[in-house]
Amino acid sequence: MNNQKFLLYLLVMAGVTYLVRMIPMVLFKEKIKNKFILSFLHYIPYTVLAVMTVPACFHATGSVFSAVIGFTIAVVAALRGKGLTFVAFLSCGGVFITELVMYALR
Repeated sequence: MNNQKFLLYLLVMAGVTYLVRMIPMVLFKEKIKNKFILSFLHYIPYTVLAVMTVPACFHATGSVFSAVIGFTIAVVAALRGKGLTFVAFLSCGGVFITELVMYALR
């Protein structure tokens, strides 16, 4: 990639980042009181995190089967109220054991 293309991409990214932060401040001068809009805005960070994380879970392992096993373990452990570190270790362990079994069965 040449320097001009890189500079153009950098400027576009900076502009988009600036506009995303500036437009709400310009459009909404007073405090938002609508409960629906407030609840919608409250869940946006969780939605964005899920949209970025979940597809990566299925492409991070050697096979989709081990990814599904690890994802299922993570969801079950998280729903049972376990901490983030414990959930990560459990799901990684599940993927590791699944990959070992699949490798041994080849």
